[in-house]
Amino acid sequence: MSAQSAVRTRTAPARPRTAPQNPPAPRLLVVRAPQHARTRMPFILACMAILAGALLSALLLNTSMASTAYAKYDLSNQLGQLDQDAKDKQADLDAMASPEHLAAAAGALGMVKTNGTGWLRLSDGSVQGAPEPAGAAG
Repeated sequence: MSAQSAVRTRTAPARPRTAPQNPPAPRLLVVRAPQHARTRMPFILACMAILAGALLSALLLNTSMASTAYAKYDLSNQLGQLDQDAKDKQADLDAMASPEHLAAAAGALGMVKTNGTGWLRLSDGSVQGAPEPAGAAG
């Protein structure tokens, strides 16, 4: 035995060389892109529903604001009319408080003009001034 054969026997035993029956499976495979199982229709419908809701709420808000503006206009007209009525009533009251109208109203009630004025002093009960009876001067 030579030295080379002794070294071979001390190393790992050699494997028998046999032809592989099946080639090993490759580690990476080419796959097709997955087909979309879900459609985009629910997302599109949700977006359309949100858009329709926003438009409807804007329409309702605009309508509400318009009706409020009409109510404000009507109330403003009513306030102007009531203000004008109050001014008319104040003018009528001022006209009735005039001295000519008061004299005519007093005459209609049977009152007569006074001939003189007098004052009554309460401390001693005396009459001051020169009063005369109303119907005496005639």
